[in-house]
Amino acid sequence: MFILKSFKHLLTPDWLARRAFSAAALARIEAAIQQSEVSHRGEIRFAVEGGLPLLSLLKGVTARARAITVFSDLRVWDTADNTGVLVYLQRVDRDVEIVADRGINARVTQDEWEAICRRMEAAFRAGRFEAGVIAGISEITALLTWHFPARASNPDELSNQPVTL
Repeated sequence: MFILKSFKHLLTPDWLARRAFSAAALARIEAAIQQSEVSHRGEIRFAVEGGLPLLSLLKGVTARARAITVFSDLRVWDTADNTGVLVYLQRVDRDVEIVADRGINARVTQDEWEAICRRMEAAFRAGRFEAGVIAGISEITALLTWHFPARASNPDELSNQPVTL
């Protein structure tokens, strides 16, 4: 199993793994994030990665561990209210992970995040990549609006632009 997974990751070029997200699709995802953040104090980032690098595969890095690293690298934790959320898609395996900062994790359970991830993965299995991401953002928006409604001053602290790794 490990060998098959490794070959799958190593032999899938990044451009092929990310072709599900055209420039126009990424722009629409960015717009969905921007619109979402008007209604709450959270900051959402979306990152998509093709295959994992060889060293990560050899170390047995999971999608969750990689998402936590990306959360740190993108500084999603760097918000005033600790309300950053990363939606990470590891494209080769179609694995979605949501990593939230401690301010959000105090109010939103891991089970709620997992449910959103599974619905996004179901959309991806059906080939609906953009729709799956936008539906996931919509569900995250509902949670954040409930727990962290917007204030009169609601600065946009992090970039809304999706990241391809």
